[in-house]
Amino acid sequence: MTRILITGAAGMIGRALLEELADTDHEVIATDLNAPANLPAGTAFHKMDVTTDDPARVISETRPEVIVHLASIVTPPRGSTRDLEYAVDVRGTENVLEAALAAGTRRLVVTSSGAAYGYHPDNPVPLRESDPVRGNEAFPYSHHKRLVEEMLAEARDTDPELEQVVLRVGTVLGQGTENQITALFHKPSLLAVTGSESPFVFIWSRDLARILKRAATDGPTGIFNVAGDGALGVTDLARAMGKPVKRIPAWVLKSALAVAKPLGLSRYGPEQVRFLQYRPVLANDALKREFGYVPEKTSAEVFEFWRERAGV
Repeated sequence: MTRILITGAAGMIGRALLEELADTDHEVIATDLNAPANLPAGTAFHKMDVTTDDPARVISETRPEVIVHLASIVTPPRGSTRDLEYAVDVRGTENVLEAALAAGTRRLVVTSSGAAYGYHPDNPVPLRESDPVRGNEAFPYSHHKRLVEEMLAEARDTDPELEQVVLRVGTVLGQGTENQITALFHKPSLLAVTGSESPFVFIWSRDLARILKRAATDGPTGIFNVAGDGALGVTDLARAMGKPVKRIPAWVLKSALAVAKPLGLSRYGPEQVRFLQYRPVLANDALKREFGYVPEKTSAEVFEFWRERAGV
């Protein structure tokens, strides 16, 4: 039996992980700003805001052997600020890391992102865990995940007694998933930059929950890309949904967004073109070979699973 504390437990992945752990002998402690819906019987809940001194207090009181750190702002709500996102993503991780070290936690599992590699024209295809994590300052989430990974790398040098599992996760889809990525799929036509297929790698939410369960229990330490087999470009996605593709030259799209964002007509600026052009494609060889988990669904199967339930 292992005492496992989960941050961000009320989110989609947190709830899925709680379900995976519900029928085990592990002692599970869920933490978040609010209690998760349908908290499994026997699971304790502690309110915890990672941007405050809550992690130090809660983690010192509960003394978990393993912490699964999921708390992050993946899709900023309207009105969100970069300062708030930094406070949650970076300072929040720092607070959890420091509390884990102080409490003698044995293992820390952190969900990073494929976005940590950044959106760069010279990214290898596919990207492997040995490739540099460069992020993009223009994209807060990407930049913050790079900063988090640098923080964790430093901790591996200074505090090697704390085991780490770092998961660089692709686009997560499951039943009911709706975010800024899926918003693109609901439009009458798909937007693409001329000359780019804007490839996506997907991971099923249930696969991710099972990977997190293994990472928190009997899985190996290390850094692992998390994605289903294969990638889908905009042509593949459009064909699956029976929708046309609107292909626009990069310079035209940048110019349009440069005008639209200041006028409040778009929440995205010219930097969004890079997001469409250079999406990271993640190799999952290490996940399957070294971590020991083969995703149940391929990227194409994950997308079809989501599409059927979303009615797209």
